Amino acid sequence: MTIKDHTYRIQGGRTGILLIHGLCGTPTEMRYVANGLGRAGYTVLCPQLAGHCGTEEDIKASTWQDWLGSCERGLDELRQTCDTVIVGGLSTGAILSLALAAKHPGKIDGLALLAPVIWLNGWLIPWYARLFRTVFSKTLANLIKFPDLHPHGIKDARIREFILSAMNSGDSSVAGLPSTPGGAVLEHRRLADAVRRAIPGITQPVLIVHPREDDYADLNNAWYLQRHLPGTVDMVVLDDSYHIVTVDRQRDVVVERTVGFVDRVVRKISKPCKKPAPQYAPAKTAPALRPALQPVAA
Repeated sequence: MTIKDHTYRIQGGRTGILLIHGLCGTPTEMRYVANGLGRAGYTVLCPQLAGHCGTEEDIKASTWQDWLGSCERGLDELRQTCDTVIVGGLSTGAILSLALAAKHPGKIDGLALLAPVIWLNGWLIPWYARLFRTVFSKTLANLIKFPDLHPHGIKDARIREFILSAMNSGDSSVAGLPSTPGGAVLEHRRLADAVRRAIPGITQPVLIVHPREDDYADLNNAWYLQRHLPGTVDMVVLDDSYHIVTVDRQRDVVVERTVGFVDRVVRKISKPCKKPAPQYAPAKTAPALRPALQPVAA
């Protein structure tokens, strides 16, 4: 059965924002932030990742390269009408944003990383989940499930109950699936490994928004990126939110900081140069980054 496409679009000006949802999530979790960016006049696209908004078997059959392909198609769509494109994402979507920037550096002008997950090491993650690091076969990994545990990445009880009701409704296009197949978690690990190798070549300006009390990804995920990304990095630490920062208590802060970041990137790009750049002798060609984003052997 073909999965229905729930990609979310807002038509605005010539600055485009690509917003990528998280693992086993949906474009719906990005709508609040997308609408805030739309009100600021930006064109926004929230693509549906391959294998998502369908069944558990659909997720199991997808790879991180498939997810990245969904992002690439969204990037190409925005580039048709937008002069400037910022890519952002939540959780695994943030890591896909980094992968996209490494693979297509000339097409992306900035990155907004919301609760990025390099390692699943938040306070909610049980100790025995560390044993999963010894699993390298996707067939074996898919025999394991990671249930979505309380508090489900959401600190606000009212919002949490609404999301839980949607998650248990049987319609995965609204709030995703109630558990994540181990194969998808393995694909996330492969993606994160590829991105870590590519980080030295990701030079775009970056905004990182990460909750101090993240139940899925410890704050050290954000600090790692802040230390290793070679470009400018703005860091925002939320003090009243769990992992799903796009819907939780401080979602307005996420919108405000993202709008401010995009505005700064646009102003810097459009600012005229007062004097010609100095001329230098041709440098040696930098080593290609794309091999770092090739499939990792099972």
